Amino acid sequence: MGQSERHDLIKRLQASQLRGAPFDLALLGNLGVSPQLAAKYVRSGWLVRLAQGVYSFPGDKLDEHRTIQFLQTKVAGLHVAGKSALAVQGVRHNLASRRLVILWGDERFKIPGWFLARFPARYVSARLFAWPDNTLARMTLTTPPGVTAELAVSTPERAVLELLYDVGTHEGVEESHNLFEGIRNVRIDLVGRLLTCCTSVKAVRLFLTWARETGLVDVDTLNQRYPLPVGSEKRWMTRLKDGTLLTLNPHG
Repeated sequence: MGQSERHDLIKRLQASQLRGAPFDLALLGNLGVSPQLAAKYVRSGWLVRLAQGVYSFPGDKLDEHRTIQFLQTKVAGLHVAGKSALAVQGVRHNLASRRLVILWGDERFKIPGWFLARFPARYVSARLFAWPDNTLARMTLTTPPGVTAELAVSTPERAVLELLYDVGTHEGVEESHNLFEGIRNVRIDLVGRLLTCCTSVKAVRLFLTWARETGLVDVDTLNQRYPLPVGSEKRWMTRLKDGTLLTLNPHG
């Protein structure tokens, strides 16, 4: 391949690829750039190698959302979740001392070092929901207005249960409660369907307890309409990892 042809290929890549987003050998291959040619581009300064098979343009500052979107192409079900999903949709609290990007997905995955160096993050692959089918899983992921197109973000109804799952382990009770108080206009039918297939008794009971306290939804209506997995009918007490004693009634 001549120098002119190699130059034409890099110009096509620059014209077709969004700035702020990493790309991989699959995308390069679609443009006719082989791994060997990609290595030459790195040596000549046309590309920056972030990791094996992952590249960006020199001087290009990666955008958080576009970079997460790149990871979505690698991991089934990867999405912005929990506290991070609520923050994207305007629910925040100022107690957080360090902002971590909370990502959930359907399979075990280690966030690559090049991503963590730019965006401190935590990844969760817990099976929080026993989905009856793919419909509910799909409809509880959204792309909020003003967010990078196709970025998957939990709806508030799903995000709050992801948050509550982490209470006492990765999330503090006080901050989580403050975030819960900031949630507005959740869809009670969607919450009911999510609670019904939620595999965490703690998350279900904590949602019902705080929802009753804050008036987020009509808890009695939820209990009447849906077979909620609250475990036994006894009061549930547990000492959380952070030392907090949590006492939860079965129906809030």
